[in-house]
Amino acid sequence: MTYACSHDSHCVTCSDEAVPLRVVKIDEQRELALCENEGGERTTVEIALVTPVSEDDVLLVHAGTAIGRSA
Repeated sequence: MTYACSHDSHCVTCSDEAVPLRVVKIDEQRELALCENEGGERTTVEIALVTPVSEDDVLLVHAGTAIGRSA
């Protein structure tokens, strides 16, 4: 998936593209979420910048940190 240049889909610091990942499970105490991409690959993501987060939310993730929500 390709995004147009905007702060909603790119890191405003380095201009790298954010990747959409779906939240599978949340660890609210540690502000982490287990997320997966469309291919089913899973990774842990920091969610402190975008809380509150719910399961099945789609987050825009850059460098292991959620920086926004997918529209």
